[in-house]
Amino acid sequence: MNTPAIYDAGRTALLFVDPYNDFLSEGGKLWPRVAEVARAVGLHDNLRRIGAAVRAAGIPVFIVPHHRAEPDDFRNWDHPTPYQLGAAKVQVFAKGSWGGEWHPDFAPQPGDTIVKEHWGASGFANTDLDMLLKQRRVSHVILVGLIANTCIECTGRFANELGYHVTLVRDATAAFSAEAMRAAHEINAPSYAHAALSTAELLDALPR
Repeated sequence: MNTPAIYDAGRTALLFVDPYNDFLSEGGKLWPRVAEVARAVGLHDNLRRIGAAVRAAGIPVFIVPHHRAEPDDFRNWDHPTPYQLGAAKVQVFAKGSWGGEWHPDFAPQPGDTIVKEHWGASGFANTDLDMLLKQRRVSHVILVGLIANTCIECTGRFANELGYHVTLVRDATAAFSAEAMRAAHEINAPSYAHAALSTAELLDALPR
């Protein structure tokens, strides 16, 4: 699955999924659940290195955010998922809250694109991400962010179905358990990702 790829700055985009305080900051609502895996893979340092490297290479960064919760989000829905209802109960990424703000190290920078918020796991479904990528003539997407077996995997699968070349950066994501990471990367990723790289491998492959 580590298919060699040419990351042309004019055809490549970094998709940074859900860089919220609730996921990435001490005190975040979901940080305790991802902390062990995040620390084991060096998540924060890898995300910093990737962000600096892709911007230096002229590769555009797309922030792909989850919907910011409000108390009555699912009141009249016919069939919200258990995952959605669980997140709503604790108001993950609550609108107007500290947890729903960007982690300060990963906030959008000038020139970045902020995609419309996704309600489910895919950054493409019911958002403008596909249109925005096509307008930039992007053919290759690099996936980083949270979490490996939900939003990262679903966004990657959707990207594959839409015809994009998909690169998963294995140590630039995390999950609630090592088992979930293994399933996401070793079992599921080969069915949609054209390349599954470490941060070091990705940086070596980027244009200088």
